[in-house]
Amino acid sequence: MEKLGMDFVVSTLDKRVSTGIEGLDGLLQGGYPQGSVILVAGTPGTGKTIVCFQYLNAGVKNGEKCLYLTSDERIKNLVNQAKKFGFDFDEAIQSGLLKFVFLDLEKRTVHKDMEEEIRMGKYSRVVLDSLTPLSEMPVWVVNRGSEILPPEHSAMGTPIPIDSIQATRMHVRRLLCILEEDDSTALVTSEINEGSRNLSRDSVSEFLVDGILVLDLDPSMDRRKLTVRKMRGTKHTLKPRDIEIASKGGIRIL
Repeated sequence: MEKLGMDFVVSTLDKRVSTGIEGLDGLLQGGYPQGSVILVAGTPGTGKTIVCFQYLNAGVKNGEKCLYLTSDERIKNLVNQAKKFGFDFDEAIQSGLLKFVFLDLEKRTVHKDMEEEIRMGKYSRVVLDSLTPLSEMPVWVVNRGSEILPPEHSAMGTPIPIDSIQATRMHVRRLLCILEEDDSTALVTSEINEGSRNLSRDSVSEFLVDGILVLDLDPSMDRRKLTVRKMRGTKHTLKPRDIEIASKGGIRIL
């Protein structure tokens, strides 16, 4: 084994999961570490959802069971959007290899529904697009801060302001723990506000996930960029890489 700093250890036995992006697997020693949760962050229009499409497409091609959780768009719109980039998921959906689930934030059971779907489905690959709406839901802390419950349980606990770092960190941690329950490898997306130095809109996700991909735009040079800011157990460059988004096939590293 080769030790990388204080926190990372690279082993030839580490299992990797293909990203589905041409050129990215090579930058990550074969792909995402199996069982990890990866944050895909960027300003609007940088290609976060396309990264997710390519990840699931690679899984479907490999015969893996995949799940796409969304709270931002209706499923039909997402499936049609994927087709525009050359990813036709109709057959995989019909066969049960790929499942799209809409997370209704108006339902008080949204967290429970998400947790049960992941646990019962036994998925290899999971996408949550996006983490932001879920992380911004009102929460209540009970059992001296050891658990977070939706607001209908308000009589049982003590409220913490939703905009407090404590509430946000606990809420995001709970969501990520749900994704880590099984052996699946998960991608979660989050928007970055223009000009922000944070790597997510909630400003705490980047400290809790196993890896981070940052997508960016350089309008002055008419270029798109991808940077691997963090990846558990992986020796990687921090240099931004130029990317392009093709009409068929999605993102590739230049």
